[in-house]
Amino acid sequence: MRAAMTRIRFKGAAVAAASVAMAVMLTACGGDGGSGTEQKQPKASASEKQQTPDAVESSDSSEVLASVKGPGDIELVVISAQRNAGGFITVKGSVTNGSKQQFGAQGWQGDEQEMVGNGASVAGASLVDQAGKKRYLTLRDTDGRCLCTKFTTGIAPGATSPFFVQFPAPPADTTEVDFQIPTMPTATIKISG
Repeated sequence: MRAAMTRIRFKGAAVAAASVAMAVMLTACGGDGGSGTEQKQPKASASEKQQTPDAVESSDSSEVLASVKGPGDIELVVISAQRNAGGFITVKGSVTNGSKQQFGAQGWQGDEQEMVGNGASVAGASLVDQAGKKRYLTLRDTDGRCLCTKFTTGIAPGATSPFFVQFPAPPADTTEVDFQIPTMPTATIKISG
C-alpha cells in the first residue's frame, strides 16, 4: 500500500512539474505582452514590399566599406558585409539616383525569367572570392524570390534608397570579397563577423 501511495505521489509530482514546464514554455512563446518588441528572425524573406534588415535604416556614412559610381549618375555605397550564424552573409548599403530620371535598376535583377513577379531588385548581385576562386549568387526563398531589396517603384531622381542582399557565406578564413552588380564597377569589401 505504501509503495502504491509513493507511485501516486511521484506521478502527481511529475504531472505538476510537466504542467509548470508547459506553462513556462507557452509564456516564452507567447506574444510580446504589448511591449512593442519582437524577436528578430535570422533571415529576411523578400516579398512584394521592399524589405530591409535592421541595420539598413542606419546608413552611417562613417561606416562606408565601398562606394562606386555607374552609368546615369547612380552611386552604390556598401556600409556592411556581415557574416551571420546561419551560414550566410548580408550586404547592406544604399543606392543614390543622381540623375534627373526615375531609376528602375534595369539589369540589376539578374537572369530571372523563370521567377514570376520579381521586378526590379538587386538579385543580380554576386560576391566573388578571388582567393577561393568562387562566385556566390544571391540567395532565394522557396518561391524563387531573392533574399534582397526590391525597388517596386524604382528610385526617384535625387533620392537615396537602402538595400540589402544575402549570399551563402564563403569559408571563415575569407575576409575580403568583390561585390558585383550588373552595370556597376566592382567594389571590394571586407566581411565582418
